[in-house]
Amino acid sequence: MSTFLDLGVRKDFVLALKELEIKVPTEIQEKAIPILLKSTTDFIGLAQTGTGKTAAYGLPILHHIDVSKNEIQALILAPTRELVQQIKKQLFKFTKFTDAKIFVEGVYGGEKIDKQISALKRTTHIVVATPGRLLDLIERGDVNIKNVKTLVLDEADEMLSMGFKEDLNKILKYNTGKKHTWLFSATMPEEIQRIIKTYMSPHAIQVEVNKDALVNANITHQYISTNIKEKFNILVTLLGRREGERGIIFCRTKAGTKNLTEKLIDEGFSVGALEGDMQQKERDKVMRAFKNESLQILISTDVSARGIDVNNLSFVIHHQLPEQIEYYTHRSGRTARAGKKGNSIALIIPGELHKLHDIQKALNIQIKEVII
Repeated sequence: MSTFLDLGVRKDFVLALKELEIKVPTEIQEKAIPILLKSTTDFIGLAQTGTGKTAAYGLPILHHIDVSKNEIQALILAPTRELVQQIKKQLFKFTKFTDAKIFVEGVYGGEKIDKQISALKRTTHIVVATPGRLLDLIERGDVNIKNVKTLVLDEADEMLSMGFKEDLNKILKYNTGKKHTWLFSATMPEEIQRIIKTYMSPHAIQVEVNKDALVNANITHQYISTNIKEKFNILVTLLGRREGERGIIFCRTKAGTKNLTEKLIDEGFSVGALEGDMQQKERDKVMRAFKNESLQILISTDVSARGIDVNNLSFVIHHQLPEQIEYYTHRSGRTARAGKKGNSIALIIPGELHKLHDIQKALNIQIKEVII
């Protein structure tokens, strides 16, 4: 079994990893780090969320920063504000024992742009950003990315499904000759293949983790047969049995999310909602409460749960099955992170069985029925 030192990671970074209790490289880290430390290549990493991608590309990026140059040398794009904040925080923690200071800035919507502009005027080596806000700053001339050597697209499929296609294309067109692009994605829809073809070298190295497992192998998949009338009672029973455990319940619509949250609060459960109409301040408040465990359960739409990375979630409940099959992957991937085990439970009404079969077939998983 390799250690981070074996992979070529510098001692000062290994010390920081040890302090974060990251001792054994995950599969994506083991495969990507030695390649990316050499850095002379475009790279495609196919890996689920929760497999340790941030360290897989973050450590090589930190290795390549030349601190004597006061310029942005690496750019990391991610789909949501939460994910941007999280990546920034992790990179900062990785540098705890480095002598020369590496400066990382986060750039995202939902916060005053002037504040971010003044932060970028200070020394900045790495920018972590959501595509929309970054493009705003580029077009206003407030951020200079012409010296960027490495561009990382993290959760590329999620960025596309959230409508960032045009923004990404515009950003990818900048300084094409000088930079290497590293793309990470859980799935490979046509749009991603088009980006690879258009903006990346035909010699890009591709690494795939758990090739046959489109979904994390530590997740147990189950479903409960019910009907519209009984669904809420089943959910209450289910949550009652999992007292003290933490998880996310997925609804398909904003209205459904609000409605279910109110009903569960009435039943005495510790729940909070995340949906598209919320102000960023409200959203941050709910996320803080969920992360510090004063909220047990989050109820969310698909888009609102993007980029949420909270450890120790023991279950995900699909109140309704998602519209698209890859959303099942994204939803389920919120549990069983960092090597832990987790449950994905779907509440199925009679007309949805065929959809369940489609998901099983497409993702090569078995979803077992449980009676409650």
